[in-house]
Amino acid sequence: MSRSHTSMSVNINKNAWVNETRIRVRYAETDQMGVVYHANHFIWFEIGRVELLRQFGFNYKDMEREDDCFIAVVDAQCRYKAPVHYDDEVIVRTRLKHVREKVIRFTYELRNAANGALLAEGETTHIVANAKMKPRVLPEKYMQVFRAAVGTRND
Repeated sequence: MSRSHTSMSVNINKNAWVNETRIRVRYAETDQMGVVYHANHFIWFEIGRVELLRQFGFNYKDMEREDDCFIAVVDAQCRYKAPVHYDDEVIVRTRLKHVREKVIRFTYELRNAANGALLAEGETTHIVANAKMKPRVLPEKYMQVFRAAVGTRND
């Protein structure tokens, strides 16, 4: 597999955490013009989001299976800044922007690993739901970590 998934933690300040995941663009991810097909950016956002949760000490699969806690996408946005091509190495920078009991918002930057150029930026909004897709409150063990990540107090 030509895609590499490595993560590193980057502290912007004591209250904000960022995950950086590197992805090497595969040929299959490009369109007839040799540019990454636009929908693949959302797949990369998901990769970054799952890795950020892992960095926080959570496995998304376990959140679903053990805690009946799903974070369903209800809104997704991407602003494309520059084309991405086959074999480019992309850094997916993911940050937790906002958390409430039933709503979570993440932001993303895609950057060219070679020169740091901004390729795209985006945001996803999620509702917290159970397996039947009924809204529910985010379990406290996640809320504590998420609040710390966005710099809000736990009171």
